[in-house]
Amino acid sequence: MNIVRINSKNVFFIIFALISNTIREANTGYEGMLSSAYTNVTPANSNKKDDNFGTCSVGKLCSELGGNCLKCDINPNCVYGSTYSINCTAPDVIDCLGDRSFTKQYICRYCYQTENWEHKCHLKNSCSSVASPLQYYRTNCTVNNDIICLGRRKFMKNLRCNWTGGYRWSTALILSITLGGFGADRFYLGHWQEGIGKLFSFGGLGVWTLIDVMLISMRYLGPADGSLYI
Repeated sequence: MNIVRINSKNVFFIIFALISNTIREANTGYEGMLSSAYTNVTPANSNKKDDNFGTCSVGKLCSELGGNCLKCDINPNCVYGSTYSINCTAPDVIDCLGDRSFTKQYICRYCYQTENWEHKCHLKNSCSSVASPLQYYRTNCTVNNDIICLGRRKFMKNLRCNWTGGYRWSTALILSITLGGFGADRFYLGHWQEGIGKLFSFGGLGVWTLIDVMLISMRYLGPADGSLYI
């Protein structure tokens, strides 16, 4: 029976061979990735637009493109609120008509300082609109395409919780006056437990019905999901 003796020198050569083989395999894989990447590159003169301008209109006048589709020379040291004329250029990757360089009017401000109607925010309904004190939530907002502004076009903003689930105040009031004794108003607003209580107590012998009429008329009693009336 032959016994193979492994000394420290043999161990060193075995480890060195394993490391060398691993490096060669890594280089081969990296070269393959580079080859694949260069094969899939879109030519500069292609009709396809760059991913950064994927929302830009095609076949439109270059001067009518929005701020998200233009490269403009904006001076960040401008006076806030002042209006300036700035030079803008439509990138070559955008398919537009007319002169690619022109001037546009611009109000000096950051994108997060735009008015509420100049940006769109992702609305949430995971809060109560009738809570006291008022609740706010933080969400993502994007400035409208036609607005030119400083900084990021996407930003975070705190919004007051004021969503609606589609419940009408007039419908709730009519149900409370006519069928409140059977709990119809409570059922409509989503207060199922109270609605069952009103149903089997005949509106608290009329007292509960009268109280709910006053609460709904003053908008103190609202939908159970915490939303606002339409």
